[in-house]
Amino acid sequence: MKKNYFLYIIYILFLGSIFFAFPKNVYALENSSLKENKNTYNIVVDLNEHELYLVNRDTKKIEKTYHIAGGKPSTPSPIGTWTIIDKEAGWGGGFGTRWMMLNVPWGKYGIHGTNKPLSVGGAISLGCIRMLNKDVEELYSKVGIGTTVVIYGGPYGLFTNEFRTLSPGDRGADVYEVQRRLNERGYYTGKLDGIYGEDMKKDVIKFRIDNKLNITHFIDKEFYNALGINPFE
Repeated sequence: MKKNYFLYIIYILFLGSIFFAFPKNVYALENSSLKENKNTYNIVVDLNEHELYLVNRDTKKIEKTYHIAGGKPSTPSPIGTWTIIDKEAGWGGGFGTRWMMLNVPWGKYGIHGTNKPLSVGGAISLGCIRMLNKDVEELYSKVGIGTTVVIYGGPYGLFTNEFRTLSPGDRGADVYEVQRRLNERGYYTGKLDGIYGEDMKKDVIKFRIDNKLNITHFIDKEFYNALGINPFE
């Protein structure tokens, strides 16, 4: 049942171009010289199952499944639809032997190997998608710059009923969604970049005052509820 449901998700993602509550990455690639993706595959990362799926773009079938480690709740992986914008081999240390960078606007995130293979399979990274070196080398050989990468689940994803409490300085898809909702209501006019910066603090306070909430810079359950951001059931 679970696999059938997941395949339905794949169908929706790549035939309908829908990513549940999260908009497709609205940040256009700034480097217009990037070539059109002529690869055979798309990538789907399930943070709850700690799996990375290599999906054939034409048949929509999963051709390979890899175990991964995602971000910790305090440093979550970037939920959303992204693009590989850089690839580098020969990396070492904590990044393993391969690196594939994603166009996430609020930090440097990517898919990479690791020198700690026992860490794969959990929520332990600083937000990157961590793989065994042999697996990331195989994946690296199959996908290129321009490949679509969909990441879902985790602290702000499909199968959770809790959001983290945000503080100034935090980054992530949850921050981006708060910015978007505040912007729709006329409170936030800054850049939609997923970073809770200084310019956002005054908008959070104003929203709290106008909605008779407790006065604090934290974005907590009370704030999410007032914005109409509800966890998935």
